[in-house]
Amino acid sequence: MSTPPEILLENARRMRLRAKLETDYDPISGRGACGPRVFVGHTPVEEIAKAWIPRAMRDDPAYPSATTDSLAWRRLRCRYDFEYWCVSCVTIHHKVTRLESPFILNYPQRRVLAILEADRLARIPMRVIMLKARQWGGSTLVQMYMAWIQSCLRRNWNSLICAHVKDTAASIRGMYTRMLASYPPELWDGDEPPRFVPYERTINVRELTGRGCLVTIGSAENQEAVRGADYAMAHLSETAFWPSTPRSSPDDFIRAVCGAIALIPDSLIVMESTANGVGSYFHREWTRCKQGKGDKHAIFIPWHEIAIYRMEPPEIDGFYETFTPYERMLWDMGLAFDQIYWYRRKLTEQTDHAKVMAEFPTTDIEAFINTGSGVFATEHVERMRAGCCKPLRRCEPAAGGIFRDDSLGRLLVWRDVEQGARYVVSVDIGGRSDKSDWSVISVMRRAGYGSDVHEVVAQWRGHTDHDILVAHAENIARHYNLALLIIESNTLESEASGDPNLFVLSRLAERYSNIYMRRGFDSVTGEATQRIGFHTNRATKAVIISELIAAVRDGLYIERDSRACDELLTYEQQSNGAFAARAGCHDDILITRALALHALHGLPAPRSDVRPTVLAARPGFRSRW
Repeated sequence: MSTPPEILLENARRMRLRAKLETDYDPISGRGACGPRVFVGHTPVEEIAKAWIPRAMRDDPAYPSATTDSLAWRRLRCRYDFEYWCVSCVTIHHKVTRLESPFILNYPQRRVLAILEADRLARIPMRVIMLKARQWGGSTLVQMYMAWIQSCLRRNWNSLICAHVKDTAASIRGMYTRMLASYPPELWDGDEPPRFVPYERTINVRELTGRGCLVTIGSAENQEAVRGADYAMAHLSETAFWPSTPRSSPDDFIRAVCGAIALIPDSLIVMESTANGVGSYFHREWTRCKQGKGDKHAIFIPWHEIAIYRMEPPEIDGFYETFTPYERMLWDMGLAFDQIYWYRRKLTEQTDHAKVMAEFPTTDIEAFINTGSGVFATEHVERMRAGCCKPLRRCEPAAGGIFRDDSLGRLLVWRDVEQGARYVVSVDIGGRSDKSDWSVISVMRRAGYGSDVHEVVAQWRGHTDHDILVAHAENIARHYNLALLIIESNTLESEASGDPNLFVLSRLAERYSNIYMRRGFDSVTGEATQRIGFHTNRATKAVIISELIAAVRDGLYIERDSRACDELLTYEQQSNGAFAARAGCHDDILITRALALHALHGLPAPRSDVRPTVLAARPGFRSRW
């Protein structure tokens, strides 16, 4: 079947526009370069008849005298024009030709540079987080930009290069070493010839001679080696792969490094990585900055912006008719045939499309897609994340169901109690110390009374003694119309001796009657009994997680806390079939959602002709509903 002529014409148009974008760029003349520029019809440089130079260069008091001196003009332009400096002073190993070539920025590099330069020229501290596909030169751009600042703009301006392993950081610094080795001596603006020398016999620190700038390399494996130094710039590479250990975490290390860099002009922090699943510090920081809540520009580089990812199909005519649904989506996004065919060929190298999407992402959501062991589909969780927002109140529960406002309170309230509404309060009990699992109390509003779906309306999260935690849960439940209280009781029962309903749970039952009760059997008499709380084992966890999967998939409840979405995305089914959070992640909030939905599923549907207070629970509950 032949492809309609209008499709072939559209493909040709897309390729022309792309070629124009890539060819209408000349860093030597400045055509197509970033930043505010002015046209000059004559330059003193013989090979540059006319140029588009940075406006700041023309406004420099030294510019008039430089217009008659070729070397002075080139040196002045290097100080103001990063793209000209790259092609004039920097030699890189080209990924395609495998030859040493002048550094000419590709389109994704120019897109990132435009953001950095806009902040630099506005005298704003430069902060960027980059999520990227592979092989487009992101690390090269960042390192050369830092080298330009140290070589041309600032003296005594120290930098840090830190990667997940030291060899990667050393490789990045190697770009700097190669640049200095081929730097044109007539363009060097330093008191001594350009070279790296060890700084005071240190292994990890080099000094840029003639400029007084230090360049430190480090790794996430040895964090103490780079703490406490004086940095003005930091390049943090592949941060999604930084390990988390009991003694240190990427969160603390990155905060320590970034917090030490002053908020001043020409300061720079670039955090870049390919994705490595969700739930990591990099994923959380990306999500925060993408939502406009962070201090960094969130920049995503998809695979189709990278020029090497193209391949002409053997037959143009008829290719459109062979598109899969995913390829049709790529076409609708504006991609051309050669990009789509390259993607098709790349898919043949993998048995799992998800792995290709993670390595060569079309969208940032794809980049963070779960591995095959993930329980919850990424697209379902991200759809739910759209409902997450800041709470209306931050407070602490007090006796009698009273909430006291507290700017540091651990109880977040998104919606206060409503007359006639019914609620479930679910509790997952963690540890007492700051290093143990969190204890979480969630409040979910039941659908059916003015709402089509259930909704998370409040949540307490923290560490405290278990008797205090249960008291908090009781007071929160009292506040929310004497809500049904369901407690995951494993921890309390393991701490009790004799009858597992003694101690904290039994005292709770004396004070508060609307409690979830489960059926049990006396091990001696064999008689049926009722016990307080929900006991989690492999069988019961499978039940509540299956219910939660359906609720997330079908949009049966509204989530308000983005941390719950993070937990959903890091929840896995292990090789033995058991469910658990990924290593280093949590599932405390997730479990409270599963418990609440399980309790709600066990109640009869609300009826418009019956007051909520007389609705009866199914057997197994002690309930006032």
